[in-house]
Amino acid sequence: MLAIVTFAAGAAVSLLTSWLLVSRLERIGDRLGLSEALLGIVAALAADAPEITAAIVALTSHQQRIGAGVVLGSNVFNLAALLGVGAVVAGQIGLHRRVIAFSGTVALLVAMVCVLVVGGALPSMAGLLLAAAVIALYVVVLGTGGKGLRLPMPWRAWLRSAVAEEQLELEEAIQPQRGGWLDAATAVAALVVVIIASITMERGASSLGKSLSVPEIITGGLVLAAVTSLPNAVAAIYLASRGRAAATLSTALNSNTLNVAAGLLLPGAFLGLGAPSGQSRLVTGWYAGLTLAVLALAWRHQGLSRRHGAAVLTAYAGFTSSVIISGYAAPGGNALIIGLSVLSALALGAAMAPGARRAHGDVHGLVKPSANCGKPRSGRPADTACRRPSLLPGWTARRLWAVGMIATSAVAAVDAATGPRVVLIGLLIVGPCIALLTGWWLPATITGVWACGLAVLLGLPDGIWVTGTHLAFISATAIVAVAAAAGAALIDSRA
Repeated sequence: MLAIVTFAAGAAVSLLTSWLLVSRLERIGDRLGLSEALLGIVAALAADAPEITAAIVALTSHQQRIGAGVVLGSNVFNLAALLGVGAVVAGQIGLHRRVIAFSGTVALLVAMVCVLVVGGALPSMAGLLLAAAVIALYVVVLGTGGKGLRLPMPWRAWLRSAVAEEQLELEEAIQPQRGGWLDAATAVAALVVVIIASITMERGASSLGKSLSVPEIITGGLVLAAVTSLPNAVAAIYLASRGRAAATLSTALNSNTLNVAAGLLLPGAFLGLGAPSGQSRLVTGWYAGLTLAVLALAWRHQGLSRRHGAAVLTAYAGFTSSVIISGYAAPGGNALIIGLSVLSALALGAAMAPGARRAHGDVHGLVKPSANCGKPRSGRPADTACRRPSLLPGWTARRLWAVGMIATSAVAAVDAATGPRVVLIGLLIVGPCIALLTGWWLPATITGVWACGLAVLLGLPDGIWVTGTHLAFISATAIVAVAAAAGAALIDSRA
């Protein structure tokens, strides 16, 4: 009970005080004449204070999995909450490609350095120096607009345009008052409080995790990572809802870059990161891979739509599942971890695949079925592969069906890997529920049968084969599957 109170109190004080720290540092930066882009860097660093402090405390206590998990898990959460949720809330985050290339290049370079360090291919000190060089060059360009760099004129003009566009949006997103000595004193006091509260939060979470036998990678990579990233998430969602796309992207990428440099590479260079482990490599791979995927999506579509935001959230669900597996799986469960990561990647790919073209005059972006949809063609059965619309705007029935099947398979993989310690048979109903949204009886029926079959088989690894508990789970899954298939059939017939 004491650990829960300590963790909750530390988290609340740390998050609330970090907002005060951010506002006061912005005022001081404005007093010093910093540009809006540099003010954004200062604000991101201040907002990252909880996760950076928690990571350093964990590494000091030789809890490398918690330390690395806080930083890298926080980065994955930032991408999902800041850009994924932001795109879903705003409907569209429009971005110029030069802004994506400018901020994204720095983020990818630091992510690559992080992968090399965590994987054991590069010493922590060397990684810190490389990351510091990249960040220093980025800060110089932001501060000068590229004027002092000896570059060809087209490159200088390109940099000036990218910095100007980012500054223009940050100018409206960050509007601090000119600070004074009182703001400086308040910032120092707030920083001290944030550090103490973050230490308390990390200790409480670590103690609570040990008492509940929760693996360190889950405590750091999921629990602490999400809690410490909430200030950035709220700020970015607010910016996205106001149409400040470049500011949203800058907040997410700069936060991740500073997290890696200050929360992982800096303490790792002096305290050590421990021997490379499969769990740390898994989280690092998710961070680097999702960063690349988000930037590629934004580059291709010149922003992120609501559908892309949903895809990023789907990826975070896959990340969460893979972290749980890596924490609870037996030492020989690496094949299951890799399998789940592949399934998650397939789900992300299915969600990110190019959608059907909009029909002429379809202002809502829904896909109208072709004249041959559902009719025999060339002597073959009904054309079930046509791009018919689902009940979810912007999604085809086929893509939604794929996501439902993969989600069910992912739940089954997690359940089988964790064995009798965790029973997740009841979560298999996520597949039929998603398939119901296709509005098509065939995929809903197939997904329901698949979920019921998995519910039967999972009784073996869960150690509840043919017991009353197992039969109850099978019955619940079957009821939901039948209801989903019946509902989809009714919708299909009326459509």
